[in-house]
Amino acid sequence: MLVQIVLGVLILYLAYCFFLFLFQRQILFPRSYIPGTSGVAENIPGMEKIWLPTSYGKIEAWFIPPAQNRGTGPAPAVIFAHGNAELIDFWPEELGNFALLGMGLLLVEYPGYGRSEGTPSQKSIIEALLAAYDALVSRKDVDPSRIVLFGRSLGGAAVCALAAKRPSAALILMSTFTSVRSLASKFLVPGFLVRDPFDNLAIAGSYSGPVLIIHGRNDSLIPYKHGVALHRITQRSEMLTYDCRHNDCPPSWDIFWWDVQAFLQHAGIIEDSQEK
Repeated sequence: MLVQIVLGVLILYLAYCFFLFLFQRQILFPRSYIPGTSGVAENIPGMEKIWLPTSYGKIEAWFIPPAQNRGTGPAPAVIFAHGNAELIDFWPEELGNFALLGMGLLLVEYPGYGRSEGTPSQKSIIEALLAAYDALVSRKDVDPSRIVLFGRSLGGAAVCALAAKRPSAALILMSTFTSVRSLASKFLVPGFLVRDPFDNLAIAGSYSGPVLIIHGRNDSLIPYKHGVALHRITQRSEMLTYDCRHNDCPPSWDIFWWDVQAFLQHAGIIEDSQEK
């Protein structure tokens, strides 16, 4: 009887692991559950829609230029990668202050999300970010020595992967995990079954530039300890802890912008004389 019970539990566990292995990308990239795209792009002054060619089709990106009163010459720029259940449509308003800081902002859509072609995976997302980076640094109005990579949640993994392949002036990781394999353990699944591991901890440990880690103390989706681990392994990092969960981070955008501006000034990406 005991042997039959053990075998039954083992069979159920193997079936559970097999199910998660087959459907893990639908869980990691829940694009079919995201509300439809919006017309927000039509209301953003000076915004450019860019279509980036990749091996699996065209990827959409939006470039928002710096505010016109922020001087002349090539400007620093931010590449932003969003969370796994979001679109670039969600972010122009929240991240608009980058333009007021004299920085360009490039929002990059993931393959298979929104209007972009292809299907999401670690490989295809990295290819999309590489295409976006190369297009951005080729612009005459962008200073390639002052590129900041900013990612939220899954986007933190996307920009970490980009940081391993292209130079950048700084890295901002908000609500980001150490690796997908570490999250898989929450579901009692062995790490070797993960198809898109996104090992952020390994990349962060070898990154030599300044890093800003932002994490909510009460985050239950990506626990706070992930942010702490990333902070401890990076060579030049600062950690900001907010009293919030995952999807309400940051709890105050005013405080967020003061913190980010101070980080960018200290990193030498924007001048101290600039104000929001």
